[in-house]
Amino acid sequence: MNLNQVTIPSLDLNQSIPFYEKLGLKLIVRSLPHYARFECPVGNATFSIHQVNELPQGEGIYVYFECEDLDARVAEIKQKGIRFDEEPTDQIWLWREARLKDLDGNQIILFYGGENRLNPPWRIGGKAMDSSH
Repeated sequence: MNLNQVTIPSLDLNQSIPFYEKLGLKLIVRSLPHYARFECPVGNATFSIHQVNELPQGEGIYVYFECEDLDARVAEIKQKGIRFDEEPTDQIWLWREARLKDLDGNQIILFYGGENRLNPPWRIGGKAMDSSH
């Protein structure tokens, strides 16, 4: 099994689409006003947004995008007028993360986990198997 796509809610796709394009996602489906899908710049995963009349209550949805060039990517995005809630920071779980919210309050985390993304020292059962096996 492989994760193909994550879909999050939005009140207004006309505002959300430019936000995600500024993050570096490539718009591949525009079915306004209800749906839009993006291609991630690395890998085969897609990310979509769908229109809702009301956002979920609580903390919202957390979406993590991995970037090998995290600090440079954050600087580039900030130059496009996007504000971050947390600058790139080394975390105790051995990832480097920067945090922001989209226009609908969804939590967006840009991070670099490197080897520790799949193989943290506390991984159950040891190292992950190579996907070619």
